[in-house]
Formats: sequence, structure tokens, C-alpha cells
Amino acid sequence: MKIFMLTLLLFIPMTASAEYLDVIESKMVDGCSSDKYLKIVNDFNKDWGMKNGYSAKVAMPLQSGNLESIFWLGTTKDAASFGKAWDAWRDAMSDSGSVAAKLQARLAQCSLNVARRGYDLF
Repeated sequence: MKIFMLTLLLFIPMTASAEYLDVIESKMVDGCSSDKYLKIVNDFNKDWGMKNGYSAKVAMPLQSGNLESIFWLGTTKDAASFGKAWDAWRDAMSDSGSVAAKLQARLAQCSLNVARRGYDLF
């Protein structure tokens, strides 16, 4: 029976699915507090992220070789979803009155991006 079940499993199509992690390393500019930055992230999640399948958290190092950087950790259900969200974000930048453009302006007043990385999460 075990051999039959194992053989059956080999013939059932399986799809690999991986969550996507968007990591943006930033440094806060003078005059921006962690509370102010976290408020922007919360507004991002509520006003834009939820509608676009993107959720963000922030990692602030307590112990690290780099105590100056903060890390934006954005997740989507997969890389394709990230691509759709990125297209929506980028396209909205042409409209200064859009939610995304207003959030981007607030982020730019509070932080300076240093690097960006993307990862599949399994």
C-alpha cells in the first residue's frame, strides 16, 4: 500500500510556490524618528499595501555590524504578485496626488535608500 501511495504522489502535479521578500535597506535622515517612520509604514500597509497584496514590516537592528541601517521587509504571496504591485507603485508615481506618490514623498523625507534585494521564501 505504501508503494502504491508513493507512486501515486509522483503522478500528482505539484507546483512550487514561494512567498516573495522585498528588502530595502535604508538610513533614517536627521529629524526622522523611528516612530515617524513606523507611522508611514503603518499607513502604507493600510492605505496601499492591503489593496495591492503587499505587506511591510520594519527590522531595526539591536545587534548587528551595521546599527545605522533599518530594513523594510515587504512580502507578497509570490514573485508575480510582487511584479504586479511594483508596476502599480511605479505607475502611480506619475500622479503626485496618488496614495503611492504621497507615501513615497513621506518615505523620502524620512529615509535614504541604500540597497534593495529580493528573495523567494520557501
